[in-house]
Amino acid sequence: MEVWEKINYLLEEKKITKQEFAHKLVALEPNLKRTGESPSAQTILGYLYGKRELKVELIPYIAEVLEVTEQELFTFDLEYACNYNYRQSKEVRTIIELLQYAPNGVITHIKEQLMKYKAVYSESMEKI
Repeated sequence: MEVWEKINYLLEEKKITKQEFAHKLVALEPNLKRTGESPSAQTILGYLYGKRELKVELIPYIAEVLEVTEQELFTFDLEYACNYNYRQSKEVRTIIELLQYAPNGVITHIKEQLMKYKAVYSESMEKI
């Protein structure tokens, strides 16, 4: 996972839009070494979409806006490890929390369905 993907994950988790993030970052007036100027909101959006290379001197400012440590932007533990999981982690956590309320028949059905999907996935991976 790239740093810009982790930033997007954190934005989603904190319910901050990309536009809000860009405006907050611009308000901190970070200066880029190469130009001596602050990046525009449009440039920051380019970083967030992975279309521009993120400048390392912005890391402290990004961490400040997101209220995380700089190191957290580079920590890719299991929760962030794959695209599916990082995009769906909130949904997966919600499902896990709700499972305690499901009757045994529903749990059995979910397990059976997931086992079928796992088999299909395994078969498709073997063909590759």
